[in-house]
Amino acid sequence: MALQSESIDPTQLELTSTEFRIEGMTCASCVSRVEKAIRAVPGVAFANVNLATEKATVAFSGSPNPQAIMAAIEKVGYATPEETAELQIEGMTCASCVSRIEKALTAVPGVTSVAVNLATERAVVRYAAGSVTRSGLENAVRASGYNVIKSTGGAKSDDAEERRTVEIGALGRSLAIAATLTIPLFVMEMGSHYVPAIHMWIMTNIGMPANIYIQFVLATLVLFGPGLRFFRRGIPNLLRGTPDMNSLVVLGTSAAWGYSIVSTFLPSALPNGTAYVYYEAAAVIVTLILLGRFLEARAKGRTSQAIKRLVGLQPKTARVIRNGAAIELAMEQVVVGDRIEIRPGDRVPVDGSVIEGESYVDESMISGEPVPVRKIVGGEVVGGTINKTGAFTFAATKVGSDTILAQIIRMVEEAQGSKLPIQALVDKVTSWFVPAVIGAAVLTFAVWFVLGPSPALTFALVNAVAVLIIACPCAMGLATPTSIMVGTGRAAELGILFRKGEALQTLRSAQVVALDKTGTLTKGKPELTDLTVRGDFDRNEVLRLVASLETKSEHPIAEAIVAAAQRDKLALSEVAGFEADPGFGVAGTVAGRRIQVGADRAMAKAGIDVSEYFGIAATLGDEGKSPLYAAIDGQLAAIIAVSDPVKETSADTIRALHDLGLRVAMITGDNARTAQAVARRLGIDEVVSEVLPGGKVEAIKQLRAGNRTVAFVGDGINDAPALAEADVGLAVGTGTDIAIESADVVLMSGDLRGVVNAIAISKATIGNIKQNLFWAFAYNVTLIPVAAGILFPINGMLLSPVLAAGAMALSSVFVLGNALRLRRFAPPLASNTEARTERASAQTGLNFRESTS
Repeated sequence: MALQSESIDPTQLELTSTEFRIEGMTCASCVSRVEKAIRAVPGVAFANVNLATEKATVAFSGSPNPQAIMAAIEKVGYATPEETAELQIEGMTCASCVSRIEKALTAVPGVTSVAVNLATERAVVRYAAGSVTRSGLENAVRASGYNVIKSTGGAKSDDAEERRTVEIGALGRSLAIAATLTIPLFVMEMGSHYVPAIHMWIMTNIGMPANIYIQFVLATLVLFGPGLRFFRRGIPNLLRGTPDMNSLVVLGTSAAWGYSIVSTFLPSALPNGTAYVYYEAAAVIVTLILLGRFLEARAKGRTSQAIKRLVGLQPKTARVIRNGAAIELAMEQVVVGDRIEIRPGDRVPVDGSVIEGESYVDESMISGEPVPVRKIVGGEVVGGTINKTGAFTFAATKVGSDTILAQIIRMVEEAQGSKLPIQALVDKVTSWFVPAVIGAAVLTFAVWFVLGPSPALTFALVNAVAVLIIACPCAMGLATPTSIMVGTGRAAELGILFRKGEALQTLRSAQVVALDKTGTLTKGKPELTDLTVRGDFDRNEVLRLVASLETKSEHPIAEAIVAAAQRDKLALSEVAGFEADPGFGVAGTVAGRRIQVGADRAMAKAGIDVSEYFGIAATLGDEGKSPLYAAIDGQLAAIIAVSDPVKETSADTIRALHDLGLRVAMITGDNARTAQAVARRLGIDEVVSEVLPGGKVEAIKQLRAGNRTVAFVGDGINDAPALAEADVGLAVGTGTDIAIESADVVLMSGDLRGVVNAIAISKATIGNIKQNLFWAFAYNVTLIPVAAGILFPINGMLLSPVLAAGAMALSSVFVLGNALRLRRFAPPLASNTEARTERASAQTGLNFRESTS
C-alpha cells in the first residue's frame, strides 16, 4: 500500500530522487507521519512512503541531504538503517586526489558520509540502506578519474600486500630506467657548465649540436617512458578541470621539455638570447619524483606492518580429531565443536575451551603481557596464541571471522581507515590547493615575463616550472593517515585497541578519568582478607568449620570464605540444621559443634559480646572491608573480613594519571563507606557512590561540567551506558562483550595500566600528526614563494626546478619517516610489567607464572 498526498510525478521533473528504507512502520498512520516529517525537510520536492516495501522515495529540488531526511524519520520514531561499503582505490597520489574522490562519492544520492584514506588507499562509504548500489559508488570513483580494484576473494590484507608489492616493483623498474637515462643527460648538460674537462670532451668528441640532440632523445625517452604514468593521469584530470599532483608534474615537465624543443628545432621563434634547453630539468624532475614515489610506497608498506603481523598470527591448518584420529585440516574446514590437538610450540588455530591436558600459553599478542598464562581444563584459549610447554585438547567455540584475533584485525583496520577531526583543516586546504598552485605558477610566469630581467622569458619559464613542481600536496595528504596507521598498529601490539579513530584524538585531551570500581579498580570477586582468632582457637579449625557452614549459603561472602578454605586444602564437613536469618547471618551444626556466622547484630541477638573487637571492626570498615563474627558453641571465636581486593596495578595507574595532570574519579554502585575507603587508599580525587547504571550516565554528565573532557573506564554490562555517554569510553577487555561494544577503546589485557598507555600513545600520535602537518604546511608556505623568486631582488637567489623536485620528493619521505617513529613508542608503565615478570621468574624458577586474572 502506498499513500501519496501530492499528485506529483518525480520522473517528470528535473529532480534528484533517492530511496530510504524505513523500519518500524505498522499502519497507514505511520506512513502519513513519516511522509509529513520528510516533506518538512527543506529542499524536499516530493515524498512517497510505501508501507508494503517499507521504503520512502524522496525527490530533492536542490542538493540531496540524506542526513536531514534520516534525522527527520528518526525524530518521529522510526529507524533508517545505514550500510557501509569499502572500496579499494587505485591511482591516488596526493591530498587533492582524496578531496576529489570524497566529493564524487558524497554527491551520490543517499550517501551520508565518506572517509577516503590516502595511506590505506581505501574509501569507507556510509549510506542509507537500499539507496545506493556498490556499482553506483564505483562508477562515481571512476568518473572522477580513478580506478576501483576488484577483490580477489582472498584476505583483504593479502590483496593489499600483493598490490603494494606489484606497485613497488613497477616503480622500481621505472626509477631504474629513468635514472639510467637521466644520469648521462645530467652529466652532459650540467657537467659542460661546471666541469671544464667534461665541456672540452663533449666539444671535441660530440659537438654542441649533437650534444643537444642526444639530450633531446634521452629526455624524451624519460618523459614518455617511465614518466608516462604522470601524463596518463594528469592530462585527463586537467581536461576535467580537476588537476592533481600528476597534473602539476605534467605542466612543469612539459613546459621545460616543450621550451627546449622550440629552442632546439625552431630557435628563431624565440627572442634573441633566450634559446636555452632544459632537457635535464624535465628528466631529473621525473626521476626525482619517481624516487620519491618509490620511497613513499616502501614506507607506506611499513606503516601497515602491525596488520601484517596480526594476519601472520593466523595458522593455515589445525590438527582436528575426526573419527578418533587427528588430521591436518585447512582453517576453512574447522567448525564450532571440533576437538583440536595442540602440541608444544603449536599456535592455537581458533578460539576454544580446554577439555583435556594443561599447559602455559603465550597470550602477549592479545594482552601485551609477556608472561605465559596457565591453561587447565575449562580454561579459554584464543586463536593466534602460542602454546609453550605442555599439550592439550580443546573444543572450538569460535572460528573464522568470529575469533578474537579476527575481531582485533577488523578493529585495527577500521581505526586505521578512520578520519580524525584534525583532518578537517587539511581537507579544506587541499580542496583548492592544486588549482591555487597553477594560478600561482601562471602569476609567477606573468610577473617575470613583464618585470623580470633579460632574458625575461627564460626566467619566467624556469620560475613557473619550479612553482609547479615544488607545490606537492602529497605530504599534506599523508600527514594524518600514516600516523594513525602506525599509532593504532603499535597500540594493538600493546593490547590497546582503538575501535574508533576519533578516540585517538579525543583521549589525549581528557581532563578527568572516571573509573568503575568493581572489576575495574578491584578484582570483581570478594576474597577473604582477614581472619583474627580469639584466645586458644586454632585458625585453620575455625576456618574449616565456618567454611563448612557457608557451603550452604549462596551469598558472595560465603563463596569467598569457602574458596579460602579450599585454597588452604582444608577438609570440609557436613552441615546439619542449617539456618539463614536474612540481614543477620547463618547458623548450623558442623561436626557436632554449633557454628554461628554474621554481623554484630547477629551476635547481639544470640547474646554474644563482641565489644572487644569494636576497634578492629572499625579499622576494617575504614579499609572498605565487610567485618563478620564467628561463634563456636556460643563463644566468640574470630572476626572475619571479606572484601573485593584492589588490583595490584590500580595504585600505579592512578599515580601515573595524576602525573599526567588528570583528575581521577570513581563511579560505583557500592555503599559510600566502602567507596570512600577504596578512594582514600588509592588517592582518588572524586567519588560518586551508590548509583544505578542510569546514575552512572548522570555522573558522567556532572563530571563534564565546565566543558571538561571525560574518559570512563568500565567492564560490566551496567557500565555500557556510561561508556557510551563519556567522551571516550575505555572497556577492560576481560569484561563483557556489551561493555566492549559500547567502548571507543578496548584494553585487551584487563590491566588498568593500559589506560595510561592508551593516553600516552594518543598524545604521541596526535603530536606526530601535528609535526607532520607543520612540516607539510611550512614546506609549502615557505618554498612556494622562494620558487616564485621572491628572494631574487634581495640576494639574487632562484630555486632550480631540479632542486624543487628533490625537495618535493623529500617532503613526503620526511612525513612518512616521522610517522614510522611511532613504531618505537615505549609505553610509560612497561617497565613495571618487565619488573613483575622478573620477580615471578625468580620466585618460580621458571619463565612462566599462573595467571590470577
